[in-house]
Amino acid sequence: MMNTRNIKRNKKKKQILFGLTLFSLLCILLVSLLVEPIPQESNYHNFADSREIWSISNFWNVVSNLPFFIVGILALYKLLKWNSLLIVQEVRASYILLFVGVSLVAFGSGYYHLDPNNETLVWDRLPMTIAFMALFSMVLSEFISKQLGKQMLLPLLLVGMGSVAYWFWGELHGGGDLRYYALVQFLPIVLIPVLLLSFDSEFTNISGYWWLLFCYFLAKIFEHFDWQIYEILGGMSGHSLKHMVAALGLYLLLNSFERRMIKK
Repeated sequence: MMNTRNIKRNKKKKQILFGLTLFSLLCILLVSLLVEPIPQESNYHNFADSREIWSISNFWNVVSNLPFFIVGILALYKLLKWNSLLIVQEVRASYILLFVGVSLVAFGSGYYHLDPNNETLVWDRLPMTIAFMALFSMVLSEFISKQLGKQMLLPLLLVGMGSVAYWFWGELHGGGDLRYYALVQFLPIVLIPVLLLSFDSEFTNISGYWWLLFCYFLAKIFEHFDWQIYEILGGMSGHSLKHMVAALGLYLLLNSFERRMIKK
């Protein structure tokens, strides 16, 4: 009876995984064939809050990246020093790279906001792709297969960083294209909820992933309404809030790694 149930469960997993793979390939194909190249908008670097404080240009957009550094370093300390996080040990590198990427976002995004332009934007986007791809590798390993998550880490990282390099190479040659960077950022965000709902984790607490996704969407809303929020609040813009809310989501994920247990 138990073997029959396991066989059915494994068959369902394979069917869902095949469907997700097919969906991902279809998205890539549609973007490649049907979507026109997406250049960087000329007004992208025009943020609502450009105040200079203490000789720091765009002060709040710069310093609001500090929570990324705090969360990243705290996570690495707990992971490497205290060993207090319950993780899939086979893909330990994915967890390390996630929080290394998060820490580097503080520097990359801070550097970008000091002088917003395409050249500095590269250093904002590169660490973000490291974090996104490491996160996706973690989810694959926790919910589908440890071996799959481990095998996919390097290809995911290369694809993520390659999408940034492809966009910037185009910018240098008069025609930047954000299509593949957009896929790298948004496709995992679409697939992760499906994986959370379709597969079981060996751990008891997966709420951190849901909080992270919620904070990500909230951060995107703050980013979109950067100017409107600044007009309402006066002292804080939507983009600065975006940084802090995204960092909060990562902290909630980190907190869930400490509180969860292995299912019996």
